[in-house]
Amino acid sequence: MSLFLVETPLEGIATEEDLKTKTDNLQEVVQNRGGNLIEVQVAKDFSRAFFIFENEDEESLVETLKQNGVQPDLVKDVRLVGKDLEEVKNQASKVNYLVQWNLPEDLSMDDYLARKKKNSVHYAEVPEVSFERTYVCEDMSKCLCFYDAPDEDAVQRARDAVKTPVDSITEISNDK
Repeated sequence: MSLFLVETPLEGIATEEDLKTKTDNLQEVVQNRGGNLIEVQVAKDFSRAFFIFENEDEESLVETLKQNGVQPDLVKDVRLVGKDLEEVKNQASKVNYLVQWNLPEDLSMDDYLARKKKNSVHYAEVPEVSFERTYVCEDMSKCLCFYDAPDEDAVQRARDAVKTPVDSITEISNDK
């Protein structure tokens, strides 16, 4: 099975209860069709959701989502970096910031992974920030990095320490 990132606006979701109902429904429907909802992270203002699904193929996942009222803006095949999938499934850690980086066109997956390995030691320079995991799009278009940090400035300092750009930072709701 492959991992898929699904980014979508949250229409009709205004409370944690609404979100839980929608997420539980999606989990059930996707599981009934052989997939699995690995995690969902939601912008603190409930404007966007970032789902990670495990599924056989993109086409059936998108069809299932649309049949259940989710109109994704983006669906990408992704690779998990920085954590074991079982740890993520067990929700071993909370995150409160998501950083998106649109990767340069000439960056390969091997080069990305080598760069990450080389630079990750510099996270120690910003001890108040904990890097949790990254999902890298297999087409090398972008990556999403999840952090536990006291504030957005600390996340930016951590990204500066590891010499990695930021295209956007989204504060994540911890009330899921």
